[in-house]
Amino acid sequence: MMERRRMDAALLVLFLGHLAAALEVPLDLPQPPTITYQSPKDYIIDPRENIIIHCEAKGKPHPSFSWTRNGTHFDIDEDPNVTMKPHSGTLVVDISRAKAEQYECVYQCTARNKHGTAVSNNIVVRQSRSPLWSKEKIKPIVVQEGVSLVLPCRPPVGLPPPIIFWMDNYFQKLPQSSRVSQSLNGDLYFANVLREDSRNDYICYARFPYTQTIQQKQPITVKVLNMDAINDTMAAFYNDTDLFSEEPADDRKPTFLVPSGPSSSKTVLRGQVLEMECIAEGLPTPEISWTKVSGVLPAKRTSFLHYQRTLRIVNVSESDAGDYRCTGRNQLGSVHHTIHVTVKAAPYWISGTPRNLVLAPGENGVLTCRASGTPKPSITWAMNGIPIENSPKDLSRKVEDDTIIFTDVQTGSSAVYQCNVSNDYGYLLSNAFVNVLSEPPRVLTPANKVYQVIKNHRALMDCASFGSPIPKIEWFKDSRSSTLDGDPYIHHDNGTLEIQVAQAVNSGKYTCVARNMLGIYENHIYLEVKEPTRILKQPEYKVVQRGRSAVFECKVKHDPSLIPTMTWLKDDGELPDDERLIVDSDSLTITDVTENDAGVYTCIMNTTLDHDSASAELTVVEATPTPAVLSERPDPPTDLELTDQKKRSVQLTWTPGDEHNSPIQKFLIQYEDILHHRGHWHNLTEVLGTKTTAHLKLSPYVHYTFRVLALNAVGFSRPSFPSRMFKTEAAAPDENPTGIQGFGTEHDNLVISWKPLTSLQSNGPGLHYKVMWRQKTVDSEWTTVTVANTSKFVVSGTPTFVPYELKVQAVNDHGAGPEPVIAHGYSGEDLPVAAPENVQAVVRNSTVADVHWDPVPSKLIRGHLKGYKVYYWKERNLHKHNPHHSDQQVLTFSGNHTHGMLPGLHPFSLYSFNVRVYNGKGEGPASLTQQFETPEGVPGPPTSLIVTNPNLDSLTLEWNPPHVHNGRITGYTLKYQPGNTQTSHPIAQSPSLRPPRKALPVSPFVNVNSSVGESGALISWEYWGPENNIYVEYKNQNSEAEEEWQKKLVNGSQTYMLKELKGGISYRVRLVAKGHHDQPLHLSKELVVTVPAVASRQVDIATQGWFIGLMCAIALLILILLIICFIQRNKGGKYPVKEKEDAHTDPEFQPMKDDDCTFGEYSDNEDHKPLKGSRTPSNGTVKRDDSDDSLVDYGEGGDGQFNEDGSFIGQYSGKSASRDTAEGHESSEAPSPINAMNSLNSFV
Repeated sequence: MMERRRMDAALLVLFLGHLAAALEVPLDLPQPPTITYQSPKDYIIDPRENIIIHCEAKGKPHPSFSWTRNGTHFDIDEDPNVTMKPHSGTLVVDISRAKAEQYECVYQCTARNKHGTAVSNNIVVRQSRSPLWSKEKIKPIVVQEGVSLVLPCRPPVGLPPPIIFWMDNYFQKLPQSSRVSQSLNGDLYFANVLREDSRNDYICYARFPYTQTIQQKQPITVKVLNMDAINDTMAAFYNDTDLFSEEPADDRKPTFLVPSGPSSSKTVLRGQVLEMECIAEGLPTPEISWTKVSGVLPAKRTSFLHYQRTLRIVNVSESDAGDYRCTGRNQLGSVHHTIHVTVKAAPYWISGTPRNLVLAPGENGVLTCRASGTPKPSITWAMNGIPIENSPKDLSRKVEDDTIIFTDVQTGSSAVYQCNVSNDYGYLLSNAFVNVLSEPPRVLTPANKVYQVIKNHRALMDCASFGSPIPKIEWFKDSRSSTLDGDPYIHHDNGTLEIQVAQAVNSGKYTCVARNMLGIYENHIYLEVKEPTRILKQPEYKVVQRGRSAVFECKVKHDPSLIPTMTWLKDDGELPDDERLIVDSDSLTITDVTENDAGVYTCIMNTTLDHDSASAELTVVEATPTPAVLSERPDPPTDLELTDQKKRSVQLTWTPGDEHNSPIQKFLIQYEDILHHRGHWHNLTEVLGTKTTAHLKLSPYVHYTFRVLALNAVGFSRPSFPSRMFKTEAAAPDENPTGIQGFGTEHDNLVISWKPLTSLQSNGPGLHYKVMWRQKTVDSEWTTVTVANTSKFVVSGTPTFVPYELKVQAVNDHGAGPEPVIAHGYSGEDLPVAAPENVQAVVRNSTVADVHWDPVPSKLIRGHLKGYKVYYWKERNLHKHNPHHSDQQVLTFSGNHTHGMLPGLHPFSLYSFNVRVYNGKGEGPASLTQQFETPEGVPGPPTSLIVTNPNLDSLTLEWNPPHVHNGRITGYTLKYQPGNTQTSHPIAQSPSLRPPRKALPVSPFVNVNSSVGESGALISWEYWGPENNIYVEYKNQNSEAEEEWQKKLVNGSQTYMLKELKGGISYRVRLVAKGHHDQPLHLSKELVVTVPAVASRQVDIATQGWFIGLMCAIALLILILLIICFIQRNKGGKYPVKEKEDAHTDPEFQPMKDDDCTFGEYSDNEDHKPLKGSRTPSNGTVKRDDSDDSLVDYGEGGDGQFNEDGSFIGQYSGKSASRDTAEGHESSEAPSPINAMNSLNSFV
């Protein structure tokens, strides 16, 4: 419903007025603050340098700045170590007199002026850390050749985490391979060890990037021995080594060292890097391979590291979720591990951040904050840093979820709005201002600017403007006789004028005019169309004898007003610095050619606007070549001519070039579309090498130029010079879009989508589409709209889930395409509104039941029927009186089912269930909850059997009941079996433990119950009789007359709410089933329902002020008495304090301290007695009992001591020193800024 209101409101604004585009306001005009630069959200600093927290903003007048730290105002003037840069909000913290740890907090910057307030992100400042490696003694490792081995690194935890690598004593990286590789956590894994792995300098290094420091672990010694060597050297290493194996290492199939188990799971955020590793051990060394079970690996974003052991996917998207399988394989077998990857997403913008609005008084506008994430993020708005619900009301402003709609704004409504989008994985905060201005137009593009463009290229002439209301832009050329509209001119929304194919005639003076209701402004610019740069004579392929000279010509034509620059390359690199290579204005000469001169030479002619290039190959042969015939590539064809020109075809003829001793096999004809794809040559067709003409089929509305290449056994020739341009006439489209679909994204819309035509398929300018739809009924009319060259159209306000017929026809300026075929689709789905009816259960046996229901009508499903879900749960065992609710279970039956089976039930139990229909949108309401009982099942065996009192002719058997009754136990059958036979003889059957089952009740009503609430008395029942007319009857309990029964017809229901009952009166209630007039009535048992009387309104004494005051006075009096008692107790001790000090001989005696006026602890045994109600444990500490009545209970804060006035000492607080220490550490700990990372708690 909220989405519907938001959509209606947005459409209303579109009808009321134009939506103001995002504009850049000139800084000389009044405007609210805009934050232009700020430090990152997670800001890691170097503790050796001053801390700089950036916050820059612009506005008119220039904004003032303030900061919060950990959510409270940060008074910069009170901290001598912190300064703010002039005309800026950037903070500089001088750490020469303070520790960086003191400034590890969450900061937020606020920039404000009289037009509004902008706020920055929460900036979490943390210092980088590079802790030292803990000291440890690492024993040498002795392993047998062939076994696996892991060398742990375990680097110290740093911020950010360190980069791990393994090197030796000479700082050389240790060689790694498919057998030896490093894991993601830095450990070094050996799939199997070899004798050459023995060394004493396996060293793990950790490099901390921020501080540029490197820490190293103690070297690890590894000695690899075979079994004989181990036996020989065991004595030498026995005392101080770990012996990993005592058995020979045989060939073995792979097993995974990392990860463990057959499967694991991993969660990654959208846009981050996903790294998964599988490290296997085995002999021979296993090979690792990766596959995606539920799809294919994204080739462009996937790489494999550490010799295939690590799979890395960058820029993760939702499509990367699924199951990935790594396989370790050698000649003896394979092992698999499946990793389930879940992709979550911190909030991200869908259509960019909210854009600033500049509106004139009386205009309308919209601020949109469109974002997504997984899970779906929440969106909150604030105005000038204050939550919008707490901001002053504004009738021109309406908030609709992620949109704020402004209607008829007035002067003084300027403000900065903050949009905060957050979920469990992060947040986005964006500022966007609404600036209400009345400003005549101005053109921001410099006056008399000159634009230069190459002929047949695109020309763009800017006319950036500002004004409020938004100015309208018009263009004129030279005499200003008329505006520039239509071909070849294209007007852009930002005022830019475009000419797609500039010609010499387009050169001249252009005038851009900006006007609004407050004035007019014009600007002049100039366009110069230049001739293109072209290489007229290209360098040719040459075969030169060693010692001779080679000359490559490169003659160029260019616009005389442009300055050309000639550059030569060899093999795409610079020419060698050799005096034998002579570069002239139009040639390259190589004297005394050597074998090193062979290669491809390229000449490039550059101007300030364009360039052209051509290449040729130099082959160097011996000075006395063999007389064999040398074949070369053919020369390019020449004399291209177009004849027999028609609307959609032309005949191309050419003259072949020299074959160079190798016959031409075929000709390749290519074309360039100067109108749509300038500079791109496409293959059109091929003909045999014996032909010199080709009939070419063409498409409408294309500016063709053709060229021909010849192919012989050596290769292709250079392309021929292009033919003259041949323009085909525009025509109506020959085809319509394909892939037409109709679906809904909301319950009240229809999205019609299609695959648009390409520029070659458009056949003419002005391509657009005619979209038609109608409900799939006989008498409905087609609704038609015309849309631009896009790929979808959204129909709003449609009924929910209605079939539609759809058509999309391509249209251009020359007509419409063929009659489109009809496609079919449905409008958006919504949740079903009805539950299945006539829900029944048929019990098959003690563990299986069938559930039946009537299908929900398709109109009430409101979507594509996906199926039905049966929710069922066990209420209790029938042989127990206490309820025992079990977890709800769900069975899904896909498709249009009307029944289903519930397996795995417990015998002799009461079950409840209901049925729901679901579609593509979700589940509908639940049906009425029904119940059924499962019959008794076979009981389990007795839990024990004991033989007691054995005699010659008798014995006593004792047993315990079974754990699983599966019904009511009626008796036990005892059997015996003599030792020398296999026949069992029944000896007795115990008497029944319950009476015989009673007959079913005559009344068809069962489980008749009542409950009384605020709304009335709810009567519920179950009915199994044939009668259709069911009544609930009730009357006053004290009335005996039969005609006084009040009746309520309740056909088809199993509950009814009696609302007419009066309070304080008891009623007799019964159910009546009535058939034909000649059939007797069926009555239920009567219920007595008592409706409680409405209590009169009484004053709660606990809320009265005089009572609260009285209680406070009593509590204060008790506190004063307790203090007096405590003072008297201290004065009336067994020994005066002075005597204790004189007679004290305990070396731990501590006198009064002068600096803090606290007492030392006395070690006299009697004085060590705890207060009343306390206990002294064996360790000497004093702990409070449950009945403790010490003064601690009356203190402020409960930490067992008063302020530093010496009035009460911690010795009597009843708390141990260890607890005080812990609390002291806790209170002094700096508040962690990490919790503020994912959500912005406040805006100020």
